[in-house]
Amino acid sequence: MQIAALLYRLSITFWTGGITLFTFILTPVLFKTLSRDHAGQIVGILFPGYFRWGLACGAIALISRLIMRSSALAPVILLVVMLALTSFQAFSIEPRAAALKQQIPSFDTTPRDHPLRKEFSKLHGISASCNLVVVAGGIALVVML
Repeated sequence: MQIAALLYRLSITFWTGGITLFTFILTPVLFKTLSRDHAGQIVGILFPGYFRWGLACGAIALISRLIMRSSALAPVILLVVMLALTSFQAFSIEPRAAALKQQIPSFDTTPRDHPLRKEFSKLHGISASCNLVVVAGGIALVVML
C-alpha cells in the first residue's frame, strides 16, 4: 500500500507539473521567440509525447489509487475525467489538428479567416479547454494529497 501511495503522489505531481510546464512556460516561450510556423512545428513534434506522458501518469495514478482502496471517490472520478479528456485530445483532436496543419501552407501568411485556419482554431480551442480542465483537476488532486 505504501508503494501504491508513493506512485500515486509521484504520478499526480509529475503529470500536473508536466502539463503546467508545457502549457504555461514552454509553449508561450516558443511562440514568443520563434515564428508561428516554427513554434507550431516544434509543439506539433512534442504533442504525441506530451499526451503519452499524461496518459501514462494518469493510468499509474488511477491504478495506484484503486490499489490504495481509499473510500474517497472524488479523486477516482477526477482521474477518470482527466484521462478521458487527455485521451480525447490524444486520439481525436491532435490527429485532426495535425492533418489540418499539413494542409495550411503557413500560419504566418494564411489569413485567420481562411476556412482551414478557422477549423484549426476551433480544434485548438477545444484542446486548450480540455487541457485547462486537466490542469485544474491535477491541481485539485495535489491539494487533496
